[in-house]
Amino acid sequence: MSAKSEHYDVIRKPIITEKATMASESGAVVFEVAMDSNKPMIKEAVEALFGVKVKAVNTTITKGKVKRFRGQMGRRRDVKKAYVTLEAGNTIDVTTGL
Repeated sequence: MSAKSEHYDVIRKPIITEKATMASESGAVVFEVAMDSNKPMIKEAVEALFGVKVKAVNTTITKGKVKRFRGQMGRRRDVKKAYVTLEAGNTIDVTTGL
């Protein structure tokens, strides 16, 4: 497996929500990442894939909600998010996709 595909395994997809848009105004980008990834892995993957300098990485795990699916009780999956703060002068346009 190549190094680039390992980076894509760490970073799943960018998250585009109202809160993520507010974070982007202060130079941060939000990604959904693999549950077993850690901050150094996330930093390395973002720097390699996008060619930017990362200042800091903050992570959060959102527990999946219990919801009803066709009358049956089910549970959404847990999601790990990474708030990646970029060095001044670096930007990532997440609207174009990975």
